[in-house]
Amino acid sequence: MHIAVAGNIGAGKTTLTKLLSKHFKWEAHFEDVDDNPYLDDFYHSMERWSFNLQIYFLNSRFRQILDIRKTGKKTIQDRTIYEDAFIFAPNLHAMGLMTNRDYTNYKSLFDLMEDLVGPPDLLIYLRSSIPNLVKQIHMRGRDYENTISIDYLSRLNERYEAWIQTYDKGKLVIIDVDNIDYVNNPEDLGNIIQKIDAEINGLF
Repeated sequence: MHIAVAGNIGAGKTTLTKLLSKHFKWEAHFEDVDDNPYLDDFYHSMERWSFNLQIYFLNSRFRQILDIRKTGKKTIQDRTIYEDAFIFAPNLHAMGLMTNRDYTNYKSLFDLMEDLVGPPDLLIYLRSSIPNLVKQIHMRGRDYENTISIDYLSRLNERYEAWIQTYDKGKLVIIDVDNIDYVNNPEDLGNIIQKIDAEINGLF
């Protein structure tokens, strides 16, 4: 069984992935942030490093999914391969930060990969407002994220909402994270677990 958590930068994906992994005894796969050789360069010069960064994430996510399929374990994944292809890469292209040539190349590679991997059995989408994202980003204090603009986050949020409205690849749970605290409030976490339980029980 493959569960995936989707959401904008700062929505709380990694934290929820850890909590659900612990509760359900699922193996967790995280986004490669600390060892990513392009991330810091990208936030300082998006146009120069956008293609390199997106290819790195695409490769990393593809390998994760192959590992998940190979092991056959119950797994939860922090961010999906679809977010790279339907949100981040097209956003960079639309902003003029990725050339037509690079974007066409990227899309061609994603299409090939998508044919080889299936969607997650359940997608958990964390919906968040921009003020909440900004607060969370500032709280975790990653230096390279200090340069992220409100405009950039807003564009991503719009694309996330458009994508999730048409998502039809499998079961979906949407969680509004603005007014809940699943880290410090056990009841909030319990409500999320109940929603997921209900969907998972329908998978079998």
